[in-house]
Amino acid sequence: MICILHGYLLEGSGSNLWTREMVRALCREGEAVHLVCQEPHPEHYDFIAAAYAYEPDGGVTTLFERKTPYEGRCVLHKPRLGDTLPVYVGDKYEEFARALPMIDLPDAAIEDYLGRNVVVVERVVREAGVSVLHANHAVLMSVVAERVHAATGVPYAVMPHGSAIEYAVKKDPRFHALAESALAAADRLIVIGEEMRRRVRETFPALPGLEKKLRDLPLGVDTAAFAPVGREDRGARLRTLEKALAGLERGRRPEAAERLRASLRPDMARGELVAALQAVRGYEWKRPDAGLEQSLARIDWRRDELLLYVGRLIAAKGPQSIVAALPLILSKHPRARLVVVGHGPLREVLEALLWALEEGAAGLARAIADWGSVLEGRPAPFEHLRLFFSGLEERGELDGYFEAARRTVRSERVIFTGYLTHGELKHLFPCCDAAVFPSVVAEAGPLVFLEALASGSFPLGTYFAGMAASIDAVAGALPPEHADLMKLSIDPARKVAEIAEKTAGAFDLGGRHKQALRDVVAARHDWRTVARRLAAELADLGR
Repeated sequence: MICILHGYLLEGSGSNLWTREMVRALCREGEAVHLVCQEPHPEHYDFIAAAYAYEPDGGVTTLFERKTPYEGRCVLHKPRLGDTLPVYVGDKYEEFARALPMIDLPDAAIEDYLGRNVVVVERVVREAGVSVLHANHAVLMSVVAERVHAATGVPYAVMPHGSAIEYAVKKDPRFHALAESALAAADRLIVIGEEMRRRVRETFPALPGLEKKLRDLPLGVDTAAFAPVGREDRGARLRTLEKALAGLERGRRPEAAERLRASLRPDMARGELVAALQAVRGYEWKRPDAGLEQSLARIDWRRDELLLYVGRLIAAKGPQSIVAALPLILSKHPRARLVVVGHGPLREVLEALLWALEEGAAGLARAIADWGSVLEGRPAPFEHLRLFFSGLEERGELDGYFEAARRTVRSERVIFTGYLTHGELKHLFPCCDAAVFPSVVAEAGPLVFLEALASGSFPLGTYFAGMAASIDAVAGALPPEHADLMKLSIDPARKVAEIAEKTAGAFDLGGRHKQALRDVVAARHDWRTVARRLAAELADLGR
């Protein structure tokens, strides 16, 4: 019997998404799964048959018990942790007043977190007859697994994800030591592709027996949920999306964008711009926008060409390069629209950049590129914008670019949705002709790339790390010149121009390869296929 240790939620992306979809797929495959996590709304997930909360005094509260539509079943166990949750990057969590980067927490707080989890997991192992543990992340649930293994003898596997390695293990020797010890005692290290394999090798070069422990597991995608629709059916899919949005709590309101635009001027000083951005940021990020349905209704779903971005709105993910490419895209494809899905501190910066382009305000646009880190509120890579603008200037093309921007860019051609879950995204992805993921930082497993493929939305991504592996895995299904359209250069001086050029090329394909690409993804990356591989690997440990 499998017990999966995941320190966070089921809602969201990254390892949260991986856990959610993996457990669902295991239940479809008839497996019995115990899941330890902090999901505040387990009742929202139809594969969870029972959920229990474990109080600090040893008491257990039954949250619910029910039948599910799956052959297998998942039982969720939720340790009560108090008001502090150690995370990799600071964020807001519904049940925690202090969701703080673990590198900022004292040893006592880390030990308290580990201790509370160990007590619960050890109890679950003994009472449920768990035969094998699977821990997400190099820290901290790997350490919980290590300690429970020492107490019970139950073997365990660890799946490192990029965030723990980049934001905790590499930044703080405490967490490197904890991770190295936990990985050394683990029976298996499961990695998603060569990029994570490389990171593990480089981060833990002295780990004994590392190569014998490593096992590869593909990324997964729900090919039943993410499926293509014909252009003529996009309007109906929009109505389905509207039903999915109905009743959801909302975040940013339309008047915030109006207030921001009214406060902008071409000659703003940096402090004035920072104040203008900050004045409209007081809303709940992790919610869809109020008025989103009205924004989407302005799209001509049969005739417009839709480009989609999904991801955190931070400069490291590269959405600023997409906005900068809009004048070039619209000059060739005047019916193009950009749909931006996500939340983060860059949203208002993107809106200010969009206004500057619409107004042809070259000075403000270039100032945004220069002041980017201050505007976002954290160190952030904006050299793609700076190099793009300086390159235009060196070639004598800067004035022409901003004139094209003033002529073609309109705020209504960019739709910001706010935060959407996969319950909504599965309806939006198939309605978009292309999707672009121009990340500046290496990513081990870009799940959104696979979701685009499964949905028939032609994806473009920065050609390095896990994105390169995903592109290479499907490139054989296309003519080489079409496969090349997926590849965005890592050269910051070329990024904006390549987004424009290759987006136009993707639009010109007209969905020609959507079935071939979907077939490749369905054969290799469907969650049930991936779940069977993981179950077999873990079963081998539990024998």
